[in-house]
Amino acid sequence: MKAVAYQSAGPLERADALVDVQLDKPVPHGRDLLVEVQAISVNPADYKVRRSVPAEPGQWKVLGWDAVGTVVAAGEGVRSFNPGDEVFYAGSLIRPGTNSEFHLVDERIVGRKPASLTAAEAAALPLTAITAWEMLFDRLDVARPVPGAAKAVLIIGGAGGVGSLAIQLLRALTDLTVIATASRPETRSWVKELGAHHVVDHHAPLAAQVAALGIGAPAFVFSTNETHRQLDEIAALIAPQGRFGLIDDPETLDVVGFKRKSVSIHWELMFTRPIFETADMEEQGKLLNRLAGLVDAGRIRTTLTERMSPINAANLRKAHALLESGKAKGKIVLEGF
Repeated sequence: MKAVAYQSAGPLERADALVDVQLDKPVPHGRDLLVEVQAISVNPADYKVRRSVPAEPGQWKVLGWDAVGTVVAAGEGVRSFNPGDEVFYAGSLIRPGTNSEFHLVDERIVGRKPASLTAAEAAALPLTAITAWEMLFDRLDVARPVPGAAKAVLIIGGAGGVGSLAIQLLRALTDLTVIATASRPETRSWVKELGAHHVVDHHAPLAAQVAALGIGAPAFVFSTNETHRQLDEIAALIAPQGRFGLIDDPETLDVVGFKRKSVSIHWELMFTRPIFETADMEEQGKLLNRLAGLVDAGRIRTTLTERMSPINAANLRKAHALLESGKAKGKIVLEGF
């Protein structure tokens, strides 16, 4: 089967950073589905892994997590899917990725593709939607109020893939006021289109901008990037007893500034459930099915903003470069081998 892979970790400028290869078609066992991949999307996880994690000696490392495709075979333990089913999912960090014609995935983290979307439109959603959903409703528990705080959420990095889904999920499922950060005219417009009530600039001090909105100190802050640069501002603007969550990878995180306000700190990695095969692993499949229902009801829209074809090394290089530039909005999707 066709795939895009690498052997040595490193920067994108290397000639062997991403290459087209031929690999054996995998065979499903247990609760695995074999999916013929139609579309994939690219996430920051792709370039972070490519930069730092080499392949096993003599092997190829295939990246990619988001995928939409058709089930072509199933392991003997599969209970919920049959060949011919159209599915979408975000895979596992510790298994071969979706940048391949055929891919194995545990059925417990798979959802049925939204019927109203094309494969490319649906491929934009799984990883970012799971990340946003788990952070908002499992980690930050935004349905539980913070006494005396403004019923508001500040999303730092509102125009990115995760921020774009977080805004929509908050508007669809809660009555919270959504404040999103964006700095360029096109990204400010994007987050407003998605439903943000207020937009502030993350290149200027955040605490003063949030205070100027006149709504009070937000109960929740969700930081998707550049957390290390915003930490003091977050500590200043969040409500006492508020809840703060982050998903990026600061080299260090000094949280002492949150002690006086008794702010709780929450990490989210959507791969935790599949990595550890947690007892509630199947919640990701259920979540994706709920998401598909919201999409088909017109309450959530795709965050696809750029489409490339086919799925090959040249186009994946372009997608990685755009993500690494920090200037992407929404999601980049590749389709077809």
